[in-house]
Amino acid sequence: MRWENLAVETAGRPADAALFGADAVTTRTFDTPEFRGITFHEVRARSIVNRVPGASRMPFEWTVNPYRGCSHACVYCFARKTHSYLDLDTGLGFDSQIVVKVNAPDLLRRHLASPRWRGEHIAMGTNVDCYQRAEGRYRLMPGIIEALRDRANPFSILTKGTLILRDLDLLRQASEVTEVGVSVSVGFTDTALWRTVEPGTPAPERRLDVVRALGEAGIGCGVLMAPVIPFLGDRPDQLRDAVRAMAAAGATSVTPLVLHLRPGAREWFMAWLGEHHPHLVRRYERLYAEGAYAPKWYQRRITRQVHELAAEYGIGPSRPGLPRRPAAPPSGAAAGDHGHGRAPDDGRAYAGRPHGEHAGHGEPAGAGPVQLSLL
Repeated sequence: MRWENLAVETAGRPADAALFGADAVTTRTFDTPEFRGITFHEVRARSIVNRVPGASRMPFEWTVNPYRGCSHACVYCFARKTHSYLDLDTGLGFDSQIVVKVNAPDLLRRHLASPRWRGEHIAMGTNVDCYQRAEGRYRLMPGIIEALRDRANPFSILTKGTLILRDLDLLRQASEVTEVGVSVSVGFTDTALWRTVEPGTPAPERRLDVVRALGEAGIGCGVLMAPVIPFLGDRPDQLRDAVRAMAAAGATSVTPLVLHLRPGAREWFMAWLGEHHPHLVRRYERLYAEGAYAPKWYQRRITRQVHELAAEYGIGPSRPGLPRRPAAPPSGAAAGDHGHGRAPDDGRAYAGRPHGEHAGHGEPAGAGPVQLSLL
C-alpha cells in the first residue's frame, strides 16, 4: 500500500509531504455481522480540510472527508479511482478496505481556529459517504459537527446514510448559528434496482424517512436524485414514482443528475452491467462513446422531466439559510493549523447553493438549492 502517495500539494510546488506515513496506520477487522469482510485502516492524518482544484466547476472551495473507501458498494461510485492512489483495488477493495482518519475532529478544530481560516463553506459527503457503516463505530461526525458549530462555520452534508439522524440535535444546534445544508441522495425508488446497484446502502424509502425526520425537526432537506441510470431507472413511470415519494417525504428540492462513468467507476460498472444486463452493454457503449457523461440532449430530457414532476407535486424552493452568527471561541482552542494548500479534493457534492445557479455541465438548476454529487 502506497500511503506516501497521499501528499500535500500547494500552488506552484509539487507534493513533498505525505498526509500520513505507513508507521501511522493501524489495520483492524471486526467479527460482527455489519463489518464482516471489511478491513479498516486507521490513520492519523496530517490534514483534513481539502481544497477543491481551481479548474473544478463546484461552487465551493473546501471539503472534509473523514473516510476513504465506502461500504455502500455502489457500483457506479466515481470515487473508486481514488483507491488506486493507495495501490488498493478499485472494485471489491473500494467496498471493503476503508481508510479511517481517526483524528479528523481534532484536526478540523485546529484548522478552524487558525487566524488564516476565513470561515468559508465546507462541504462533506463529496467523495465517499461520511455516514457509511464505519461511522457507527468510529463516531467521527459528532466531533466534526461540534467543531463547525462552535466556530459558526457554514457547512453542508450529502448522504445516503440514515445514521445522520443520530446527530440530529447537533445539526439543530449548528443551524441556530450558521447555514447548514443537508441533502439525501436517492436516485430511484425501484427496490430491485437498488438491491443490485447500491447493495450496502439503506433502502430508498429509509433514506426518504431521513428527509421526513429532518424536516419535522426544522432542518429542510433536499434530495439529490442521483444517479438517474439510463435504460434501468429512467422510464417516465419510474421518475414519477421517485419524485412523488420525495414530495411525500417533504423534500425542499429535487435535483436530478444522470449517471456518469469516469475511469475507475466505468470499468466496474460495465462489468456489473455485462453480468446483470448484458443486452444493454452496446447501448451504453454508444451512449457514453464520447466520454464520462451522457449526451447533453439526454441530460436535458431527464432534467426537464424531473423538474416538471417536481412542480406538479409541489416541491418548491427551500428557505434561505440563517445568517452566520459566530460564537465566542471555546476557551483553550488551538490556533495553529496552517490549513491552506491541502491535497486537492474533487468535491462533488453541495447542499445549500443559492437558487437559480446551474447544476453543472450546462444543465438548468432545480427548485431550491442545488446539490451535486457523483455518489
